[in-house]
Amino acid sequence: MALKEQILEDLKTAMKAKDKDRLQVLRSLKAKLQEKEIAERKDGEATLTEDQAIAVLMKAAKQRKESITQFEEGNREDLAEKEKAELEIIEEYLPKMLTEDEVREVVSKKIADLGAEGPQDMGKVMGPIMGMLKGKADGGLVSKVVKEELSN
Repeated sequence: MALKEQILEDLKTAMKAKDKDRLQVLRSLKAKLQEKEIAERKDGEATLTEDQAIAVLMKAAKQRKESITQFEEGNREDLAEKEKAELEIIEEYLPKMLTEDEVREVVSKKIADLGAEGPQDMGKVMGPIMGMLKGKADGGLVSKVVKEELSN
């Protein structure tokens, strides 16, 4: 089942179960997916690819993570907890993300393939790596690992 259809089905289930928190998050995701569809519309109808839908969800997850950080810095644990709960729901729909060790393995292999030697080759490595790991790993983590590997 496509990601959008899964979210719509779970939205109906959450309505029937009167699960207000989950319902709020799923409605938000549905709206973001519809906005993206409208933005992609050319002549008449447009449907999102799975990659586009995942990108929308990753953006929503990233926004939650940034909010959590800001709320924690502002000593607003109540709001941070709410954002964490929403993030957990969003992450249920995202593909399993690679761990740091898995990312490090891919990065090491790509650095060897490209013959990159130092921090000056960061751009040369990041482009192909992000293409390979898009939707599978957090960009910040990938950047950190590439910097570490090129500095060694």
